[in-house]
Amino acid sequence: MKILRVTAIALCTASIAASAQTIQVNKENRTISVTATDKVTAIADIATVHVGFIAYGPDSDAAYANGSRTSNAIMKALTSAGIPSASIESENQSLAPVQNYQVEKLTDAEKAQRQFQVTQSWTVRTGANDAAKVLDLAVKAGANQSGQIDWSFKDENAPEAQAAAKALQRARSQAEQMAASLNAKLGGLLYASNEVQASPIRPMMMRAMAASPAMEKVQPLAINPRQIEKSATVTAIFAIE
Repeated sequence: MKILRVTAIALCTASIAASAQTIQVNKENRTISVTATDKVTAIADIATVHVGFIAYGPDSDAAYANGSRTSNAIMKALTSAGIPSASIESENQSLAPVQNYQVEKLTDAEKAQRQFQVTQSWTVRTGANDAAKVLDLAVKAGANQSGQIDWSFKDENAPEAQAAAKALQRARSQAEQMAASLNAKLGGLLYASNEVQASPIRPMMMRAMAASPAMEKVQPLAINPRQIEKSATVTAIFAIE
């Protein structure tokens, strides 16, 4: 998408405020102002994996005990695999009665075993190529409410700078064409500003995965890092000679 704006010779004076500086636009200071947008697409190198579980019990003590076993099993599985504790952050945890609507389709015997529930979740920050491994470890340890993955970059500034640089180059090219159409020569850059946006990241969800002895032989899910698009819109003001 291109947005062009030309400021030609003016008989009256105007000013463009930019942070601490003010650029005068008048007949002695001829300028061309261009707004251009460009983008870059790069493969994410960081994955933030959301893992969690829900455990039940006939009373609060039993539910808490079941939750404690699952909680510690998940943490042990992750840390034993070499994932630093600092990369594992708690999101939420709760112990609460089960609401009637949650068990209305169960038998009376099943309802009796699901009077209370414990839920807990974490985020695990890891390299993008290790996302499947982290998810696999957690699920096999009992994380039956897991699967959302947020993709990002180690250095968020790098793709943003690339997008801004491409947008500025596009703006200069457009300004050169406009200057030529005015029988003028494009001068130096007087001012530039940019706005960077990332495309929405669609999370991958997976729910209610129950661990069992047979799961030990199951291979991790095939998960590939996402491509993230960064776009930048640059407004640049050039002098014309």
